[in-house]
Amino acid sequence: MSDDIGASAPRDDDPLHGVTLRMMVERLSERIGWAGLAEKVPVRCFTNDPSVDSSLKFLRRTPWAREKVELLYLYAFHPKRARELAVKRRGGERPGRLDPRR
Repeated sequence: MSDDIGASAPRDDDPLHGVTLRMMVERLSERIGWAGLAEKVPVRCFTNDPSVDSSLKFLRRTPWAREKVELLYLYAFHPKRARELAVKRRGGERPGRLDPRR
């Protein structure tokens, strides 16, 4: 038998592994509300008659907005790892306006 522990290590290190976009939107809307989401990620699906389904439809078609929601989720639910992962995902840049220290 081979040891597959090394193969799963990168996934174990990613707090977004196994978290669906639906789960992110639902948890964020519960924690900070639709108004909070609209403030952090100013898109119409969060400001005008917001719903999980309309948000998912928009976010699946709009990569830049999806990335902002993913980063917001990291800051909200994995604050210790959020900055490190945001920098890694952006290729070394500082995270933008989603940085809670700003």
